[in-house]
Amino acid sequence: MRLFEETGSRSCGYFPTNWASWLNWMPGCDGVLNYEKHHDRSAELLNKADYLFCLDFNVFHRTKNFAPLLASATCVKVLIDHHEQPDTASFNYGISDITKSSTCEMVFDFIEASGNDKLIDANIAKCLYAGVVTDTGSFRFSSTHASVHRMVARLMETDFDHSLVHSSLFDNFLENRLRFIGHVLSNRMEFLYEYNTALIAISKQDLLKYEIKTGDTEGLVNYPLSVKGIELVGFVIDRDEERKWSFRSKRHFDCNTFARKYFNGGGHYNASGGNSKDGLAQTVEYFKQVIRENEQLLADVKKS
Repeated sequence: MRLFEETGSRSCGYFPTNWASWLNWMPGCDGVLNYEKHHDRSAELLNKADYLFCLDFNVFHRTKNFAPLLASATCVKVLIDHHEQPDTASFNYGISDITKSSTCEMVFDFIEASGNDKLIDANIAKCLYAGVVTDTGSFRFSSTHASVHRMVARLMETDFDHSLVHSSLFDNFLENRLRFIGHVLSNRMEFLYEYNTALIAISKQDLLKYEIKTGDTEGLVNYPLSVKGIELVGFVIDRDEERKWSFRSKRHFDCNTFARKYFNGGGHYNASGGNSKDGLAQTVEYFKQVIRENEQLLADVKKS
């Protein structure tokens, strides 16, 4: 938002729901509207907008209750995203480039292409760096191409403290989260070695017992991938309105197609999400059923 102000424009950031409290350190966070809490204000500002930039989602329904307002907005809609199968008809301009590491890398490219890269200061660099670090798994995913490192080199020219950003992202939790992780790894993780698959299922009671908030489960889905022979991880959380699934894979298992086919979702090739209206026990059993149906595919992936 600061960059828009530097170019003489007024801007406002929106988020469809609340966000994790451990992200409140990010510059500009205090100026972002939570649509769930600020319906009227969000609608008022959006109705006055000339441009709407949609970042890191390419279909309106991903924003849940915010979707109808976005769809009805009459301003010019610009898409900047890196997920598969965008709803291009909903946007006037933009791109959904699955070869990019993150939407933050694409925002950086957009700033450079507009000729405004000199406006990137330490605060803007912190936000872009945080986005690319989290989306690349601290630069370990295959989407981390040379362009990502060139971007980071350019950001570091602003002299922001990159180690402090990393610490703010990964060393900024409460004790209850650590105890919750221990509980999950000990009691909620199941290995289906015959299918090269792991499963983590977290109940509503688990969330309440450990007072788990938005963002506290971030990264848990990746733990089982460290186990030899595990090629796919299914991770499900029992939310009030639905069961939310996350899928992660190594190498050649297509999580995006899997999530779209079985769990009303999608995303990236090795990292996708989905949902289910079934109860926790029912959706877990369904997951095991479809894993059995894909037994040969998972076996072939392990051999590749």
